Amino acid sequence: MNVQPRTDSEIMEVIGLTVGPLDTQCYIAADDSGDAAVIDPGAGGPEIGETLKRRAWKIRYILLTHGHYDHIGGAAELRQACGAVLCIHQQDAVMLEDGTLNLSFLLGIPYSPVNPDRLLRDRDELEFGSGRIKVFHTPGHTPGSCSFLIGDCLFSGDTLFRESVGRTDFPGSSYPALLKSIGTLFSNLTDDIRVMPGHGPETTIGHERRHNPFLDGIKARI
Repeated sequence: MNVQPRTDSEIMEVIGLTVGPLDTQCYIAADDSGDAAVIDPGAGGPEIGETLKRRAWKIRYILLTHGHYDHIGGAAELRQACGAVLCIHQQDAVMLEDGTLNLSFLLGIPYSPVNPDRLLRDRDELEFGSGRIKVFHTPGHTPGSCSFLIGDCLFSGDTLFRESVGRTDFPGSSYPALLKSIGTLFSNLTDDIRVMPGHGPETTIGHERRHNPFLDGIKARI
């Protein structure tokens, strides 16, 4: 999946790769300086590496929207290969160490623990080429779920999908917290912001504000 590059002065290109047994969307975002960030390398380390090699991009960050295995499975291999800064919210960091917590045991897949380089907090900003990566703490799917705003693209992980929302039947999940998190996104982002979810097709904040059937309880307040 290729996302069309931006055409304004803050040029960014996004490439999407569907990886792993649960068809997780891993994204590579790069600005015009060649700085790149990989979001949710759930698997497919070699495929990611080949894509980066062809583009001559340099990975500065590996950004994990949350700590479930299908989003972190390739993180250790990728960091070893490229030396990028591995980032996850402080409340999900423990999931990088434990296959029970990150649910890899449910898939029967061996997991290699990895330590994060940077623990994120709400509204952190990371320098990225000519711009910044903005961090929104969006708990609900997991306690430390985050969404990352890079240019006009929001990488929402398993918080917000096209006309759906993330599951809240896992340990540490909370449906009220998820709705509150999405309400915060709606309050802070304009309708034209493109949403790149952890599974499924791209959408926009405006489309979800108008058409997401799970969000009727918060639409009237936003």
